[in-house]
Amino acid sequence: MIARRSRSPLRAPSLAALPLILLALVACGRGDRSRAGAGGTIVIAQTAEPATLFPPRMSQVPEQVVVTMLFERLAELGPALNTIGDSGFVPALARRWQWANDSMSIAFALNPQARWHDGVPVRAEDVRYTFHVYTSPVVASEGRTLLQNIDSVTVRDSLTAVFWFARRTPQQFLDATATMYILPAHQLAAIPDSALVRAPFGRQPVGSGPFRFARWEAGSRLELVADSTRASGRPSLDRLVFSYVPDLPAATVKLLAGEADFLDQVRPEGIAAIRQAPNLRLHPATELNYAFVGFNLEARRSPIGKPGAPHPILGDVRVRRALTMATDRATIVRSVLDSLGTVALGPAPRALIPDTAALRPLPFDIAAASALLDSAGWTGRAADGTRLRGTQRLAFELLVPSSSPTRIRMSVLLQAACKTIGVDLSVLTQDPATLGPRIDARDFDAYLGGFQASPGLQGVRQVWTSTGSSNYQGYRSPRFDQLADSALTAFAPAVSRSLWTRAFQVAIDEAPSLWLFEQHTVVAAHRRLQLPPFRADGWFYTIPAWSVDPTQR
Repeated sequence: MIARRSRSPLRAPSLAALPLILLALVACGRGDRSRAGAGGTIVIAQTAEPATLFPPRMSQVPEQVVVTMLFERLAELGPALNTIGDSGFVPALARRWQWANDSMSIAFALNPQARWHDGVPVRAEDVRYTFHVYTSPVVASEGRTLLQNIDSVTVRDSLTAVFWFARRTPQQFLDATATMYILPAHQLAAIPDSALVRAPFGRQPVGSGPFRFARWEAGSRLELVADSTRASGRPSLDRLVFSYVPDLPAATVKLLAGEADFLDQVRPEGIAAIRQAPNLRLHPATELNYAFVGFNLEARRSPIGKPGAPHPILGDVRVRRALTMATDRATIVRSVLDSLGTVALGPAPRALIPDTAALRPLPFDIAAASALLDSAGWTGRAADGTRLRGTQRLAFELLVPSSSPTRIRMSVLLQAACKTIGVDLSVLTQDPATLGPRIDARDFDAYLGGFQASPGLQGVRQVWTSTGSSNYQGYRSPRFDQLADSALTAFAPAVSRSLWTRAFQVAIDEAPSLWLFEQHTVVAAHRRLQLPPFRADGWFYTIPAWSVDPTQR
């Protein structure tokens, strides 16, 4: 599945060294308005607002939360989150599918009763058009890297779309279903690809999912209403409201004041107050997230996917390794997150890394870090203690989202760690609306961000391989590329496990990022909410099955 940037830098969320809990799948919208518990409105407080609701261009978790309510995929992952073959999937827009004898194509039969929210039937042409949009270089979807093994999508008849593959892989079915939310061709096909990203559809979308778009007040709130005519069943709730606030303290205040029903991220300092609130409850929510300091290995503003000149400082692997080894990550994570975090290992959360025990993280070793900088030629010193190479200062800028107190506090500790080895790290906090475009344009030296991963490790190809559509760091490693590709295409589990171990070790050694933390996510909800178990790949997938106590609407 596509990797999503998390709430705060919007590339940026977090997991811990806990066993992956296999949560029960609650199928979207199997409800009936007449059943007990149906109805009601809930308000979800979030610290970042979507930039767009056009599915191919969503890159942030707040966007995915809303898009998942408005649109549908052909099939969804089941309770075991098994991404190999198709046995772990349940029908969504497609009611059934059939593989070709040689496994080089899959025919998806659509639900003939499925309708877009404007009443037009969903048809196979919508699926073909969706693949065209997601793979269009002009649209530049972040998920296009994950669709490279799909050669084409054809229309067999009005209700049958056929996916044709370039090669057999263990996760072909995942490729065809996980990345793409199906789009309405009748709404979009007349618009040139070059104009789709800026089209009004991104602010007033028409989908086929459990909720319909109602209204969006920029900077304030976004409202969805239940699709009561949906053939596969309406959601339990009547209305869903997303309330946008500038940061987590403000979101926590809104929750405590009774102005919101749900907060998807609780910081350690907010736990005590929520525990004391009689109308609130805390819930653990395992999430596949990891955070890091992403180094730009190439000159600023180098285009994604095309090799650029090396960054004058961070293009040197010795400097990147030194920065990691000078950082006491265990102490930083413990001091900021207490028991709600653990040190990240590499370019995936621990729950998805096949063999964490086999990996060798770079040690905390200030002497070794200093020696690496000496070997890289940074032997001079300025009056303020900053290292020099000739007249060049060993100095660079770190972008940090202003909406995240956690990352702001960590940036201060990172700044102090850098100073111990003569590195002048300047921290620039920016609101997500400004920071996101800078990361997209690769206009940075480093940023404190992260990704929400999905089962299957497909996101590793999207984010960390040389041609990855979300490779903002400009990390280009032939060794890593080859090992990751081989791991994703190996049918033997033991072979795949070994290849992944080698690939992750390469990423650790080459240090395209300083792997910082994984966060134990805790959410808070009003007691009037009746919540099923959360899915490990995203708390929001079960929203259509949430309900409100009828006595507290």
